[in-house]
Amino acid sequence: MVDNKLLPKLLQNLTEILNDEEHYDVTIEVGNDPYIKIFRAHMKNDGTLAHIKLPNISPEIFQIILRYIYGGNLSLNEYDNSDIIQILIAANELSLQELIPYLQSFLIENKAN
Repeated sequence: MVDNKLLPKLLQNLTEILNDEEHYDVTIEVGNDPYIKIFRAHMKNDGTLAHIKLPNISPEIFQIILRYIYGGNLSLNEYDNSDIIQILIAANELSLQELIPYLQSFLIENKAN
């Protein structure tokens, strides 16, 4: 039996881990000069610090996706069509296959104009 009260606490804990600036094992550099931002995240590896570059994704869009990855939640109502399309493009580049049909459906059903 799954206790539905545990899931929100787990997601809160994961979000807190995302905000932890001391314990991380990967840095992700997004954007292009002069607007580059480095995010800290976590992955299983051999203990060495990994560095990933994603120049085709803006820092604002990557922040949205990173919060989705850690928190499991993505509320699209607060974003305009352009942002949602950019999230869709980034999700495709990052191979977030579960997110792509969700974004496409949302655009068709809610932002058709």
